[in-house]
Parts: sequence; C-alpha cells; structure tokens
Amino acid sequence: MSPSSLSVLVIDENTVRAAIIEAGLREAGYERVTLVHDVSAVARRIEEVAPDVIVIDLGNPNRDMLESMFNLSRAVKRPIAMFVDRSDRASIEAAIEAGVSAYVVDGLRQERVKPILDMAISRFNAYSRMARELEEARNALEERKLIERAKGILMRSKGITEEEAYALLRRTAMNQNRKIIEIARSLALAAGLLDP
Repeated sequence: MSPSSLSVLVIDENTVRAAIIEAGLREAGYERVTLVHDVSAVARRIEEVAPDVIVIDLGNPNRDMLESMFNLSRAVKRPIAMFVDRSDRASIEAAIEAGVSAYVVDGLRQERVKPILDMAISRFNAYSRMARELEEARNALEERKLIERAKGILMRSKGITEEEAYALLRRTAMNQNRKIIEIARSLALAAGLLDP
C-alpha cells in the first residue's frame, strides 16, 4: 500500500512536535494526515477518522497517560507508532503487551518518521497474521476434538469401529449437504442433552 492511500492520525498535545511528525509524513508521501491535540477526546476522533495508522507522541508521559494510551492500543487493532522522550522497562513491556507496533524512545526526528511508520505497519501485519493463524489452529484443534467426540459417541451407541463412525459422519454430512463439523456438533449436543 502506498503512503498516499493510507490515512494517518497523529495524537500529540504538543503542536510543535506534532508539526514535526506531520512534516515527516507529508515529505514521505502521506497525504491524509489528521492531527489531534486533545487526548481526552481521542477515542471519538479515532472512530470518526478511522485511520489506517496511528502515531502517538507523548513526550514525557505520566503513568496514567501511558496506561490510557496502552488501553487505546489494545482496542483499536491498527498499527501504532508511539514516540516518548524517556522510558523504563515496565513501560516498554506494557507497550509490547498492548500491541504497540513501534515504541520509539528519544527518536522524534522528521526524517525518521517514515521508516518507523513502515516498520510499525509491517510489524502489525506480521503480528496480525500470526494471531489469525493461531486462532485458525485453535479452531481446527477444537473441531478435531469435537469430531473425535462424535465418533466416540457413534462407536459406543452403534457398536461400530472408528473408521465406520467417521464414514457415517461423512455420509450424513454429504446427504444433508452440511460439513462434518456441523454434524459432529449436533451429535455432541444431542448426546449432551440425553446424558444426565
């Protein structure tokens, strides 16, 4: 995706520092840049603007402000680059835990904005892909467990082998034009209702 197609929301109470970030973004080809100086209304502005990327510049934030921004990071599910002047280990760990894609300490310079944003977007995309793959693997495992349970129910109730139970599930799914997992889920649900 080219910079000109991305919308960027810059959150910074300091107008001078925000101007540095905006200049770096515009120089890098980002045309859709929105500045927010009032952090108290930032959630509403994010909803209105629906940015592709968020840049947060906190300068010397206090703990409450950091926690507020980390909570925001968890909620928005977008690449976030955060600039701070000073930090400690706990803040860095909290930023990572919150899903901040780039946490930059004492690095706000106009020429660094684009590479940092590029890295934040790439890291966010990689993390999102891994999270999606993990969720798919969890779902596949749950489905496999459910199919195994359904096969067990059929084996016990009909006195058939595992292969025959699977063939019965498969045949039923094809006859009803449904997926095997749907048949297995229905069977497990029905068995659960019948068992005291």
